[in-house]
Amino acid sequence: MKFIRNFSRLLVGLVFIFSGTVKGVDPFGTAYRIEDYFIAYGVEWAIPLTLFFSVFLCTLEFILGISLIFNAGIKRSSWILLPLIIFFTILTMVDAIWEPVSDCGCFGDAIKLTNWETFYKNIVLIIFISIIFFWRRKFHPPPTFGYSYFILAVFLIGFVWFSNFNLNHLSMVDFREWKVGNDMAPEGGGEAKFYLVYKNKETGEEKEYFSKDLPWQDSLWMAQWEFVDQRIDDSEVLKSHDLIIESADGEDQTDIFIDNPDFQFLVIAYDLERTDRDAFEKIKSLFSEADADGISMIVITSSLPETVNNFREDLLLDDHLEFYYGDDTVLKAMVRANPGLMLLNAGIVLGKWHYNDLPAYQDVKVEFMND
Repeated sequence: MKFIRNFSRLLVGLVFIFSGTVKGVDPFGTAYRIEDYFIAYGVEWAIPLTLFFSVFLCTLEFILGISLIFNAGIKRSSWILLPLIIFFTILTMVDAIWEPVSDCGCFGDAIKLTNWETFYKNIVLIIFISIIFFWRRKFHPPPTFGYSYFILAVFLIGFVWFSNFNLNHLSMVDFREWKVGNDMAPEGGGEAKFYLVYKNKETGEEKEYFSKDLPWQDSLWMAQWEFVDQRIDDSEVLKSHDLIIESADGEDQTDIFIDNPDFQFLVIAYDLERTDRDAFEKIKSLFSEADADGISMIVITSSLPETVNNFREDLLLDDHLEFYYGDDTVLKAMVRANPGLMLLNAGIVLGKWHYNDLPAYQDVKVEFMND
């Protein structure tokens, strides 16, 4: 029985440490997941607290794992473990059945699980945590005075520093698709299909035609039907990312910038009203030097054109620094900073910087652009 108790303790401890660490390395990503839950369950008033809950839950998960691994304060931590796993088991069961949230993010972006896989994982954990809880009095920490408090305090301080670093800089480990070294250029392969919707002028009946099957040579048909809409199915097209860069008039400019054979700076500022304005003063300087060398730099945001115009005027930005538009969810995934800076070359991500760590242009030039 002792073996089963210790096996349960070590297994659950490792899972909790791993889960807390891979979520804690990306506190904003965890906050976005919590925000999804708040929206799904109608508690939007709590959205401003998502970052607090993110750091708190990741820290709690990590410390509970440390408690188990080092056999420090298990009698107390087991009273937190069991209610916690019961709550999340019920929550993930609801996710699995009704899917109010498509991705619980239990292991961050490191390991993607479906809602049913997450639920089954929690069922297994609840068995081992029950063993720990009902035999909690059998776990005895080393007799050293203050052992449990010392262990938990040291790791708590360390994890708080770890979380703070990841909040104020880019994540120590990047599990997302736009990490440094990845090739984001269009992969090709597959073909987008265009479907056209036409309406009968007399009956009002609507029909959808695959573009290649449209009877455009039938003059009688063309006289009776009029075009009303179109649909594009690109599900068979191989894509490296979900980013779509649009100009102010709605034109897709994605390939122009992502597949740029030269060096390409992307400034990601998903929300200009909440962006760090001091950082844009540094970006202005970086842009002027890059522009003088013929290196392209654009800003991608999800803010409205009116906000962009006001932002330009307030910061006296160079008219040559062009603003484009993208989905805020995709922009948040590209770089966990508002603003953040990326450097690409022929679609390959060479570098990423948080606004607290923006480089000087000459340093970028020496590191990446000089042969």
